[in-house]
Amino acid sequence: MLGYILRRILQLIPVFLGSTLLIYALVFAMPGNPILALFGDKTPNPAVVAALEAQYHLDQPFIVQYFYYLLGIFQGDMGQTFSGQSVNDVVARTLPVTGRLAVMAIAIEFILAIIIGTISALRKGKIFDNAMLVVSLIFVALPIFVLAFLAQYFLAIQWGWFKPTVGSQNGWGDLWLPAIVLGLSLYATSMRLMRGSVIDTLNQDWVRTAYSKGLPRRRVIPVHVLRNSLIPVITNSATNFGVLLVGATVTEAIFNVPGVGNTLFQATLRHEGPTIVSFVTVFVILYVLVNLLVDLLYGLLDPRIRYVK
Repeated sequence: MLGYILRRILQLIPVFLGSTLLIYALVFAMPGNPILALFGDKTPNPAVVAALEAQYHLDQPFIVQYFYYLLGIFQGDMGQTFSGQSVNDVVARTLPVTGRLAVMAIAIEFILAIIIGTISALRKGKIFDNAMLVVSLIFVALPIFVLAFLAQYFLAIQWGWFKPTVGSQNGWGDLWLPAIVLGLSLYATSMRLMRGSVIDTLNQDWVRTAYSKGLPRRRVIPVHVLRNSLIPVITNSATNFGVLLVGATVTEAIFNVPGVGNTLFQATLRHEGPTIVSFVTVFVILYVLVNLLVDLLYGLLDPRIRYVK
């Protein structure tokens, strides 16, 4: 097990270098001068432009800029935004907000998927199962911005159950409405995975053996069926968690969430290479660690899975 964990951590090095190099190259290839964009319609002094380009190493070749970026990363400094803010401070301010939102959304998705998916599988072909399949198709087809506006209008404005926007007050309780929207938008796929996995598990020999030994259904379902049916849902939820960490840009914009999505969007408009690549670096590390934890969880859910050389 320890050797497996060490190998996965070592795999982070080429993933980190490859992803940051690719993103940095894409940012470098974007047209326009980001320094000139800071001045808008005004014509800046060429000396000021040259000084700013030298400050951010924009007057250097691509590979030199990337080297300066790596040097800063290894020293714990992710650089500065073009507005003079430390990228470390920007990450520290926005990532916890999106992290809270992602955790709440995944929890909502996971709980709904397990409960509804299991009940649908146990009542396969009946009214509840058919109704839930139709509902899941609606959520899959419904664009996230439509679902967000509907939730904002009815749940917040008309019924007053939640705050319509988040803003600077972004604690756990303030993020419920965007979390519900994101959880419902992700729930449909996980529910269908759970339903199919439970149906498949119910037909396995060990389930028939458990019933033949006289075990009651209330023990067979949670112990023998659910435990072996969770792996596809956990895999899908881990992927969704990584996607949400990158930033649910549309949802954050609609609900005015000061998180990663809005920050990355603004950084992209300003061609802020250090900001974009630094955020990607943090996401790569978090995504690999989350998937490592999920892989280790597989061994607890399914005793047939062993991590060997």
